[in-house]
Amino acid sequence: MDDFAKSLCGWSWEENKLFELALAAVDEQHPERWEVVAAMVGGEKSAGDVQEHYVILLEDLLVIESGKLDNTLGEVMPVVLVECKESMCLSHDDTSS
Repeated sequence: MDDFAKSLCGWSWEENKLFELALAAVDEQHPERWEVVAAMVGGEKSAGDVQEHYVILLEDLLVIESGKLDNTLGEVMPVVLVECKESMCLSHDDTSS
C-alpha cells in the first residue's frame, strides 16, 4: 500500500512520519522553517515540497473538522484517501485485489 500512495503523492509513510516529527520540533516562527523541515525529512524533498505538503495537511484537517468526511461508526466502509492535487477514494471492491 505504501508504494501505491507514494506513487500518487511522492511521500512514503516514513517521510510522512519524519515530516510530522519535524513540524513538531521546528518552531512556526523559525525564519528557515521549511528548509529545516526538509532537511529533517531528508531525501529529495525541497523546502517548497514540505511547505506544499503542509498546506495539503491543513486542507485535509479542515475537511475532517467540518464534518464533511463521513466516518460513521459501526459501519465497515474501507476508504483510502490520498491527497495530492485531488483525493481518491477506493471502495471495498477496489481494495480486495
